[in-house]
Amino acid sequence: MVVDRSLGSRLFDLFLYVFMCLVVFIFIAPFLYMFTLATSSMSAIINNKVTILPVGFNFNAFLKIFDYPGFFNAYKNTIFYTVAGTFISLSVLLLFAYPLSKPYLSGRKIIFGLIIFSMFFNGGLVPNFLLISTLRLKNTVWAILIPFAISQFNLIIMINFMRALPVEIEEAAMIDGMGYFGILTRIVVPLAKPAIATIGLYTAVFFWNDWFHALLYLSSKQYPVMMILRNIVVSAANAGDATGYGDRNVAEMSSKAAVILVSVLPIIALYPFMQRFFVKGLTVGSIKG
Repeated sequence: MVVDRSLGSRLFDLFLYVFMCLVVFIFIAPFLYMFTLATSSMSAIINNKVTILPVGFNFNAFLKIFDYPGFFNAYKNTIFYTVAGTFISLSVLLLFAYPLSKPYLSGRKIIFGLIIFSMFFNGGLVPNFLLISTLRLKNTVWAILIPFAISQFNLIIMINFMRALPVEIEEAAMIDGMGYFGILTRIVVPLAKPAIATIGLYTAVFFWNDWFHALLYLSSKQYPVMMILRNIVVSAANAGDATGYGDRNVAEMSSKAAVILVSVLPIIALYPFMQRFFVKGLTVGSIKG
């Protein structure tokens, strides 16, 4: 049955399409401008000739990044930190959140109170550094992976999601003789895919972008790619200081644009694979009607 739509309804749809195209352009425009800056010549940037399309098209800014000593090793390190850190974080998170989602767990309120307390109060930078050094984790990959295995905020989200799952499914599994670990791996985890995908994406972004803790705890051979990209930007600024103010700005702008693209695009590429879980995952813990 074909419904004859009114003129007002068609105009409203047209407005929505135009509005969404405008929103998409607003989000894409900064990346296009960064690409234009990174692929334009220095003289074009100095003379303010760069607008939308590259002027004096070249890949010198990207080649400078790829030729930097240790860049590909740092990229390999970052991939390892991101994959291993996300896997460890999700594994510990699930094992921690599942029992805390049960109202009959003894001492649950005390543990939950400690989790909330640790969200607002922590030891600080110096005590954390001394703790990592005392445990002999400094200059090892575990200094990046272990301290950030649990996020209190993500833990609370996962607890609320598991609390909303139907209790009858678990009771039926227990009647069939399945234990708690089997229920977690075979029932809860498949049902919690939206929450796991969403939290996993946030965790992966954290490990991918982190460079400060690598500066504190790791040696130069263990640096992630974000640390290398930071060094490239700093070296470009220092090189510009030696040549003059204008050249410094050009070197910084071109290098920063290339660094932004190299650092952001790989993690953005994960989103299409998680998009079907993302919208559902964002509503975890909300009231279902």
